[in-house]
Amino acid sequence: MHPFPLRYVDGLPRPPRSLVMGVLNVTPDSFSDGGRYLDPARALEHGRRLVADGADLVDIGGESTRPGARRPSEDEELQRVLPVIEGLAGDGVLVSVDTMRARVAEVALGAGAVLVNDVSGGRADQEMLPMVARLRAPYVLMHWRAHAEEMSRHTSYVDVVEDVAAELAEQLEVARRAGVEPGRIAVDPGIGFSKTADQNWAVLAGMARLHDLGHPVLVATSRKRFLGTLLADERGEPRPPGERDDATTATTALAAVAGAWCVRSHAVRSTADAVRVASRWAAASSEDPARA
Repeated sequence: MHPFPLRYVDGLPRPPRSLVMGVLNVTPDSFSDGGRYLDPARALEHGRRLVADGADLVDIGGESTRPGARRPSEDEELQRVLPVIEGLAGDGVLVSVDTMRARVAEVALGAGAVLVNDVSGGRADQEMLPMVARLRAPYVLMHWRAHAEEMSRHTSYVDVVEDVAAELAEQLEVARRAGVEPGRIAVDPGIGFSKTADQNWAVLAGMARLHDLGHPVLVATSRKRFLGTLLADERGEPRPPGERDDATTATTALAAVAGAWCVRSHAVRSTADAVRVASRWAAASSEDPARA
């Protein structure tokens, strides 16, 4: 058990617990809350609520990455995220931009964002990693194989934990060659991206292997389909996304105890409580070696 995250990202806060990243989708088609926060005023209100509930970072995304989602244009994505980033950053909120596009990320950083959360890990836009290096931006590099419309066709692995770790390691090397400072990179195993439900569970159980990569680990399980599958009713119908928060909190606590640097969540209050409980529990175990 780890009383604190095993590693931190340079340039971001270092509390004695996992960071909490609140999700703010300004999209019409995200799987959980699509369309709810398209209006900038509503998005700003929700972002402030996430902070009041305990979010350390607010992750603003203008492109849905649910399976089968249609990509917006670059300008459309910018029109969605920019007013919200400017508003929250102006309030002093630490904002992350969830984007695969270098130009969107660069404009967002100029508007006050402090972190680029790239679900493609630099694979979707060849300009992303050089831009991140030039601006010395903290960066989340996720395991990714394909865009949303086709990722369900890329779930073949020999050993999912080893393969994910190896593919992350390859892309980390690409990032380093592009000049991105290693201390500013976190990795994300990409739960729900090109993985079946069983593969998602295997990756979570194999977090120790992810730590071997030598970078902070972000875990993003919030309301995802594999939780709905686990909680299916007697007819086999998956539990709806909005009813998966308790399961999300459970995975959050387990990830925090396993040394996660950050956990990403739609339901921030319960997540913030969970990481604090997990950290204190782990600290108590380390204080008494006989019980560790």
